[in-house]
Amino acid sequence: MKKLTLLLLITALLSLFQLKAQDYYVYVAAESEDEVSLVKFDGTEAKSVLDIPVGIWPAEIEGPHGLTVSPDGKYWYLTLAHGNPFGTIYKFSTETNQVVGQTTLGLFPATMQISIATGLLYCVNFNLHGDMVPSTVSVVDPETMTELKRITTGAMPHGSRISPDGMKHYSVAMMSGELFEIDALNLNVSRVLELDDQEMHAEMDHSKMDHSKMDHDKMDQDKTEHAKMDHSKMDHSKMAGMKHSKIKPTWVIPHPQQKKVYVAGNGTDEVLEVDLASWKVTNRFSTGKGPYNVEVSPDGKKMVVTYKSEGATGIWDLETGKELAKIPNTRKVSHGIAITPDSKYAFVSVEGIGGEPGAVDVLDLQNLTKVASADIGKQAGGIAFWKIDP
Repeated sequence: MKKLTLLLLITALLSLFQLKAQDYYVYVAAESEDEVSLVKFDGTEAKSVLDIPVGIWPAEIEGPHGLTVSPDGKYWYLTLAHGNPFGTIYKFSTETNQVVGQTTLGLFPATMQISIATGLLYCVNFNLHGDMVPSTVSVVDPETMTELKRITTGAMPHGSRISPDGMKHYSVAMMSGELFEIDALNLNVSRVLELDDQEMHAEMDHSKMDHSKMDHDKMDQDKTEHAKMDHSKMDHSKMAGMKHSKIKPTWVIPHPQQKKVYVAGNGTDEVLEVDLASWKVTNRFSTGKGPYNVEVSPDGKKMVVTYKSEGATGIWDLETGKELAKIPNTRKVSHGIAITPDSKYAFVSVEGIGGEPGAVDVLDLQNLTKVASADIGKQAGGIAFWKIDP
């Protein structure tokens, strides 16, 4: 009996040791430093273990902005926002952290991801230059680092994510207030949702409308005519540049299991839940000031939102729709989020103000606390999870 008890104790201690010994790694871009840091978290302490200089013009800040890691973990990709005249995407080896490929994209390339279905990389071109005109999504073959196509979307597209099955690409245009769905196979826009129209519809009190005076026959005819329209041939890009959004959507993230996406409404202090079957906003989460990035934990239970204007991060229970905690970040201007595959931790990049260094905060999603922080270069922004080492 004593031997059995001792064996159980040793097994428990070994399990605890293995749990504590796990190391988590993320890549984080410092936009005003032209540097990418590899940050390690060992369960207790977070620190930068490698600072990687990026860019080719020593006298110019080129603005490393977006980061993503290939599904096999062998490569990481970085967008340099500034260029002459266009931005660039670089491919790095995770083994050597050296450049192994590059190509030119559009104006101010930002966030991106690789589809597990097509193997292609999809990157939005934010286009900060000049008038607020429609911009594009660049489709890149990451093997040859060749841009295959630019797909026109809305004005100032920023958040950009792929559906869990890799078949759809979702992006939001900040100034034109639209959610775009792109078919990852045929590389065309398949659907567009005008988020500001959804906002106005939600504000209308339909209970006070006199439906008896409505001409339903005319409405049915209008629906028929609308159905006859070939939306695939409509030039959404021209419509996109005609208005300035109230919602100002900055990010979109698909739910890992359900047919939903979540959109950060930076201008209206809310996160919008969009049902992909009905293609409508079905829920709204009233958040802290200036929600910027949104991520959903891989287990589908929690939503993490950075409140850029507050310097804080919110953790939400998606089942109840309640905010579980609002955690102040190490510095002001909260930015990006990367959640670990085991749904235990969220890594949050924090820009800082002026000459302050950037930071990466580690949030415990079970205990709802900040458990570690690491300083990196100025204006920490793009962030991507790499791996867990047992």
